[in-house]
Amino acid sequence: MEQKKWWLDGVGYIIYPQSFLDSDGDGFGDLNGLRSKLDYLHDLGVNILWICPLFDSPMDDGGYDVRDYYKINPLYGSDEDFSRLIEEAHARGIRLLLDLTLNHTSIEHPWFKKALAEPSSEERGYYFIRKGRRVDGKLLPPNNWESFFFTSAWENIEGTDDFYLHLFSPKMPDVDWSNPKLRERYHAIARYYLDRGIDGFRLDAIAHIAKAPGLPDSPKPIDATGYVLDVDMYSNRDEVLDYLKEFDERVFSAYDCLVVGEAGGCISPERALKLVNRKSGPINMVFNFDCVWQNGGWESIGKKKEERQLDLVNLKRNFLRWYQVCHAEADMPLYWCNHDHPRVLSQYGSKQFRNESAKCLLITLLFLYGTPFIYQGEEIGMANPDYPSIEDYYADPGERSEVPGFRKRGYSEEEILDYLQRTSRLSGRSPIPWNRGENGGFTTGTPWLKLGEEYKHGINVLDEMNDPWSIINFYQYAILKRRLPDLNETVLNGELQFIDIDNPDVFAYLHDGTEKLMVVSNFRPYEVKFDFYWRIKDVVLHNYDSVLLDNHTFTLRPFESFLLKV
Repeated sequence: MEQKKWWLDGVGYIIYPQSFLDSDGDGFGDLNGLRSKLDYLHDLGVNILWICPLFDSPMDDGGYDVRDYYKINPLYGSDEDFSRLIEEAHARGIRLLLDLTLNHTSIEHPWFKKALAEPSSEERGYYFIRKGRRVDGKLLPPNNWESFFFTSAWENIEGTDDFYLHLFSPKMPDVDWSNPKLRERYHAIARYYLDRGIDGFRLDAIAHIAKAPGLPDSPKPIDATGYVLDVDMYSNRDEVLDYLKEFDERVFSAYDCLVVGEAGGCISPERALKLVNRKSGPINMVFNFDCVWQNGGWESIGKKKEERQLDLVNLKRNFLRWYQVCHAEADMPLYWCNHDHPRVLSQYGSKQFRNESAKCLLITLLFLYGTPFIYQGEEIGMANPDYPSIEDYYADPGERSEVPGFRKRGYSEEEILDYLQRTSRLSGRSPIPWNRGENGGFTTGTPWLKLGEEYKHGINVLDEMNDPWSIINFYQYAILKRRLPDLNETVLNGELQFIDIDNPDVFAYLHDGTEKLMVVSNFRPYEVKFDFYWRIKDVVLHNYDSVLLDNHTFTLRPFESFLLKV
């Protein structure tokens, strides 16, 4: 019989290391800070850690600009610290996934330096370096592609007519996966860390590792930047499957590892299934972004408040379409947000009903299907920090490049700040407050990114651990329930049915398996009515202290949520 994959019994937790816990007072979270909290994570109930990049980096973009894949970032500690982290995590039954950046390197990586210094070098072929175009005597980029950071996707190499391609920051040149020697370099890197005991990888930006052959202009119209953001040119192309199949054949298949790909860029469930099919897919799971921005927040500068409300029906339908296409043939991950998104409590929940909405979001996600991943800070109900100035958001290179465009288009400073407070990924990267002390106990120095003020008012780990009705204690109890064999079996394999899927306020579903499990969640900050015709055998989880059910109708209070056996 085929051995059951270990991640099917898992609950994951996403670590953004520079914001988790600082052990040496330099303002950056580090490996020893993380290692000191392994018991905390174990007691919370998680047993898979996805850790954002630990490699040596100039930190232009939070470590995703890698300078040396074989060296631990000195900000985070030493190679010995890394070895101790692996050893001590495994001793607690916790598996580790490293975030492996495959689409680009730092401009400070030796490959890129050699590519610029020696045009005839092998490394020159690792990157997309092309001649610019001369139009009316003006040097223009090789094509009209736009980066995800709202500029041309091309950067001129000073003193030449050459440009290099970068889909993200100009300090992160894209690598050319059509080059087999480049692919061999990444195979060796992955093999090195698997041999050291890492349990798998989250593959960053794999959606973008294949580009349209010949790098042609996009035929689509230009936008306000003067360029074209065209995912058809560089997202989820057919060649991605070929590259990952080779990676699996030469590396992953030799290890008992979990490989999760970040496949944004508007990937469809059908295309994703080719990557993760249990029988023929080269990786195990993919994260998509379809369930992240269902509140109208994406590109919402200038939108009115009424245009920025949660579309709960569309959210449910997105979860359902992924389930219908993939569940029978693939393992599936679940998450509300990660380091690239604002806090889910600010997206789909409510600061006014923080306790209720944080618990509602947990119940709804935890028992839906697949392997859930919690993002650090969700367990204490962290919300967006709402920094008071635009400049507070300049720690993110994407925001630095986006703001001038907004000003050029005539948006007021108030509109820009409101937009950043709602949408900036820095909101998800604000440091974890461990107590009410200075800087929330995150660091004894100056934090690399300011904390919000809420930790001073009880939104911190210590205060919540001392409150039996807190969010963190509810998380611990709920995760314990999720990992019980009978409930886990029902969640993974019991047929999923959405109940009243077109209800605009209530997220309800039923698993029909060894148990009949039902989740009923009100996603609104006001009371709603919900018809209910099942017999309740047991209330497994509930975020209020009483039940309002009369004549087959629930009165659901703001963000009230149930996990029921029916």
